[in-house]
Amino acid sequence: MVIVDSSVWIDVLNRKLTPQTGWLQRAMTAGNVGLTTLVLTEVLQGIQFKNKFVAAEQLLRSFQVFDGVSESLAVQAARNYRALRAHGYTIRSTVDCLIATFCIQNGHELLHVDSDFNWFEQHLGLNVIHP
Repeated sequence: MVIVDSSVWIDVLNRKLTPQTGWLQRAMTAGNVGLTTLVLTEVLQGIQFKNKFVAAEQLLRSFQVFDGVSESLAVQAARNYRALRAHGYTIRSTVDCLIATFCIQNGHELLHVDSDFNWFEQHLGLNVIHP
């Protein structure tokens, strides 16, 4: 399963053409694309108008949505944050730590356009799609 980060979904909703949005457009029909509840929240909270909110919610909920935060995941995300901090990298977003840790723990790949995930890939084994 490929978990798609909010950074890519936002580009899709804004009709921005990038390698990641192109990859996602092709992969949407294959059925192995999903997101977490945290991604769902991040994308939807940024939408100003109700009709666009409803359309985006409908699109996103047509994919598998994983419940992204358990107690054990929260603790492991904190451990991962601390491990990266020990390497000199400070992750800017707790949500990114949770999404990356979710993918690592569950063996999912991640499609993103967010440099914070690079440290998870380089140091903690996050599998990333590079279109």
